[in-house]
Amino acid sequence: MKKAMGLALAILAMSVAAASAQGGQKTAAVSTASVSCKSTLKIALVTPLTGGAGFLGNEQSSWAKYAVKTLAKPLGLKVKLVLGDTPVEQGPAPAQSLAQKYVADKSVVAIIGPSTSGAVAASSATYGQAGIAHISPSATRTSLTQGANKEATSAFFRVVPGDYIQGPSDARFMINNLKASKVVLMDFQEPYSVGLSDAVETVLKKGNVSTSRLSAPNTTTDYSAYVSRVPNDADIVFFPTQKPGDAQTFAQQLIEKGKKAKVFGGDGSNDASTFKAPGSYLSNFAPDITGIKADAKIIAGWKADNKGDQVGSFGPPTYGAVQVALNAIKKACVKGKGTIKTKRDVLRQVKSVQIKNWILGGSFKFSTKTNDPLNAKFYIFQIQSNGSYELVG
Repeated sequence: MKKAMGLALAILAMSVAAASAQGGQKTAAVSTASVSCKSTLKIALVTPLTGGAGFLGNEQSSWAKYAVKTLAKPLGLKVKLVLGDTPVEQGPAPAQSLAQKYVADKSVVAIIGPSTSGAVAASSATYGQAGIAHISPSATRTSLTQGANKEATSAFFRVVPGDYIQGPSDARFMINNLKASKVVLMDFQEPYSVGLSDAVETVLKKGNVSTSRLSAPNTTTDYSAYVSRVPNDADIVFFPTQKPGDAQTFAQQLIEKGKKAKVFGGDGSNDASTFKAPGSYLSNFAPDITGIKADAKIIAGWKADNKGDQVGSFGPPTYGAVQVALNAIKKACVKGKGTIKTKRDVLRQVKSVQIKNWILGGSFKFSTKTNDPLNAKFYIFQIQSNGSYELVG
């Protein structure tokens, strides 16, 4: 009997070890219990709420809360939003830990996010194994959804375009509009900045623009040493940070050292309250929705709940991501006759969701080829003398 028990324990131990080795991530305990669509369902927003990118998560959470408040009830759903913090300075660990937590919670039926590309790459395998849809409003790295070695699973979707559009758009603007002849590209040794700088550099080189590369740790706060390495005749420093304060610091230090180069930030630097160096540029996946007449009621409602806050670029896509998730949940409930048997029931419905009056303008649906939005684009802004962002491309 002891030998039999010992053999059984050995087999069990081998099975656990094998499961843990697959994919380089821990395998979460997946809750398979069904949930009634009449119960309170949860969706989780996974985003940086603290740290250098905390502005992003706080803006996104305000719009996610408003979307749940206004959209769930008309669909006949009771939904609770829960928040998960993934500070960019802490690397992949927070995203991995949250994925384990949410997969194990039977009432969590969809994820909004993760918001950053690194967090998606770190946790998508866990969500994918559990069959839980994760819909990002801001993760743009191309390789999450495209290429031979995708970093995200088929359970990952995003409602904004990827760097395969942002990178070339930024580079073509530098070539055609700014007539740049020499560009310095920064990266911060993490997925978002490396991928975006790579995409920009490829197009610049094809356009016969001289390029050079600088790489700084993601924890850098003083960029003076890097500013010193920017050639005096450089036109642009491409600075795809996820911390707008760093873009402001770099722009100020360029001026202090007498450099003529202007900072050109990616979508992660879009924060008018922090990055406001006149003459600088940045790109973003969302327009200023205050110019979209159809959004007037939504904006007024959100402002009533968030008095004194200004409409930014990260919040509206989050509203859209929640809208997609809620519609997928509703579809799953209808198909399941009032029951979501597994989290995968919701996942199966996401791709078919279409929104006629999309918060970013026009209508929304996913591409048939990838889990990216169809016909999305990036917008380019220049910072004016009063710190405002003016659309220039």
